[in-house]
Amino acid sequence: MATVTGFVEKIKYRNEENGYTVLELSSGGQEYVLVGTFHYIGEGEMIEASGTMTEHPVYGEQMAVESYAVKPPEDAAAMERYLGSGAIKGVGAALAARIVRRFKADTFRIIEEEPERLAEVKGISERMAMEIAAQAEEKKDLRQAMIFLQEYGISMNLAAKVYREYGPRLYGIIRENPYRLADDIPGVGFKMADEIARRVGVMADSDYRIKAGILYTLLKASGQGHTYLPREELMRQASELLLVPIGNMEKHLMDMQMDKRIIVKPLGTADDDTDGLRGGELQPDDLQSRQAVYASAYYYMELNTARMLHDLNVRGSTPPEKIRGRLADIMRQTGLELDPRQVRAVEEAVNCGLLIITGGPGTGKTTTINAIIRYFELEQMDILLAAPTGRAAKRMTEATGFEAKTIHRLLEMNGSPGEDGSVSMKFERNEENPLDADVIIIDEMSMVDIQLMQSLLKAVNVGTRLILVGDVNQLPSVGPGNVLKDMIYSGCYNVVKLTHIFRQAAESDIIVNAHRINEGQPVDLTKRSRDFLFIRRDSPDAVISAMITLMTQKLPAYVHAEPFDIQILTPMRKGALGVERLNNILQAYLNPPDGKKAEHETGGVVFREGDKVMQIRNNYQLAWEIRGLHDIPVDTGMGVFNGDMGVIREIDPFAETLTVEFDEGRMAEYEFGQLEELELAYAVTIHKSQGSEYPAVIIPVYSGPRMLMTRNLIYTAVTRARTCVCLVGIPQAFQEMADNRMEQRRYSGLRERIREIC
Repeated sequence: MATVTGFVEKIKYRNEENGYTVLELSSGGQEYVLVGTFHYIGEGEMIEASGTMTEHPVYGEQMAVESYAVKPPEDAAAMERYLGSGAIKGVGAALAARIVRRFKADTFRIIEEEPERLAEVKGISERMAMEIAAQAEEKKDLRQAMIFLQEYGISMNLAAKVYREYGPRLYGIIRENPYRLADDIPGVGFKMADEIARRVGVMADSDYRIKAGILYTLLKASGQGHTYLPREELMRQASELLLVPIGNMEKHLMDMQMDKRIIVKPLGTADDDTDGLRGGELQPDDLQSRQAVYASAYYYMELNTARMLHDLNVRGSTPPEKIRGRLADIMRQTGLELDPRQVRAVEEAVNCGLLIITGGPGTGKTTTINAIIRYFELEQMDILLAAPTGRAAKRMTEATGFEAKTIHRLLEMNGSPGEDGSVSMKFERNEENPLDADVIIIDEMSMVDIQLMQSLLKAVNVGTRLILVGDVNQLPSVGPGNVLKDMIYSGCYNVVKLTHIFRQAAESDIIVNAHRINEGQPVDLTKRSRDFLFIRRDSPDAVISAMITLMTQKLPAYVHAEPFDIQILTPMRKGALGVERLNNILQAYLNPPDGKKAEHETGGVVFREGDKVMQIRNNYQLAWEIRGLHDIPVDTGMGVFNGDMGVIREIDPFAETLTVEFDEGRMAEYEFGQLEELELAYAVTIHKSQGSEYPAVIIPVYSGPRMLMTRNLIYTAVTRARTCVCLVGIPQAFQEMADNRMEQRRYSGLRERIREIC
């Protein structure tokens, strides 16, 4: 065991989650490299460290630190070095030298006990003297807080956030009500707070714990797409989570309503009718409770969305004859052919402040959008186009010749750095800075959740025409809410449903069979088709073998695409044909281990340079850049979103970072601690494919849970293909999916809020 005392010359690396640090220590004219876990330490500080000297094959001699202690600087030189290291804001090397020359060995006692005397030094005012003392005291307090919090399993990164939020009050909060962390600090959920509470000794039936558990249950439900839960469902789930009888929780709902943390509303007809279930097994009587319980934020999102939609829903008075005359000119000039419903859609777009256009594949939604754009162009109106994802926006641009953006970029999402180094995200376009447009057209509306819808509407002025386009039979948004379906079934807005399949589209078996699936009609799987193929295989391994052959040998030349562009879509995450197993197998075939490719394993998943990956949650704070010649950034931005797909371009083991290139050349750098946000994407769930289009899709069709093997799931999967669909598996399993009209109940009250207002 060796011991060394010196000052921290440089911190070369620090993992803010667990405190693992690599630093250079200067001691008696010698330099040492120390590695180990340090609760909190800064450059310029004196430490005494004990550990074992080791020889690293790349980085040379190092000390693996087993214990250490922070020591006050022992002499004037050490004091000057610490003060001038940047540890105290506003004190540089020159000022540090003047302070130490004035007070010599008494410097630190003066700072702690008589800070006003610092004003005796030239360049230091009385106010600055007190600020220096406050910073020195805060650093001492922060170190003590770090040590205290880590006793309860709190990481360094989180401990710093806790200290910044509460300061010295954190000791009382942790001991009395650690569940406050879940309310006040981003990144702390109920389970983390509950574990801290268990270590502190908080009782299982504590009022704090029960209220936090109820809110956590509602938050978890929002992750499954719900904006509320029926009262009895909420209490059942919370009881299972907390292991507390339902009777012990009832009294807390009233308290939480009074505190405005939850909103309880009667369940209206719009909340429990079966329009959205398409005749599924669930019936109104299944809802034993007659109350809907919301986390307050989601109730007000729905209420505000309904109000803003109502304000936009104004009626114009342009005569139909005038619209049709101009439309006839457009059709002659452009060669567009419109059926009566498409003509009606253009008429409604001209005379409605709010219009919804819905229809399946091949029914002319894009042609209708083009006709609407050309009409408003002749009116010299400003037009904006957007879609929820980068891929959908790119397709919209290609189909219209008009620039389309993601909704996030349309709203100019931006990050504001806080004093603590965190970044808070906001949209620059809002009610105070609305979008400058006469017409806004949003495509792929089935993907838009209640949060994004509210943000969009805040940026739309009354008098601007808002045209929403989407396929109501697609799967609903990944995020909470059922916006498009609720708006259509509310009966309060102008809706044009396109149903006619145009001749060119009718030549595609993808489109014809998608409509047959949606309408419950049989699909001939034995037909020899150019773009809709069924390959029978009777075991999971045989299915996988056939899919690999299709992906690597048969389809690339047929659809003129690379294997990476061909997508396997599966209903499930787990199981023999689930995403997790398929990705492990496909990675071995499409991107096998290679000594020239760096890789990193985390959570049982190996990420390798060249791997196809997907972002699996919204990260509004992740920065990206588009690089030009010589890797010089030509554009930057913030935010990578659930469902974004890319390729790993670089893994840096020393810096512990991984760089992914997403659509449009956006390069985003992840720390290894952030890799839980990524997963391999050679195969993805059908839910995650929403809004995307691929040259070809391969769909394993085998037995699975009935709640997953549904009609709208297989319909969504088939409609993701541009050129070719290949189904591999058992015909009976496909037929059972096409016949299964059940849709998972999604608790959303926007329809009811709309009906209350309109």
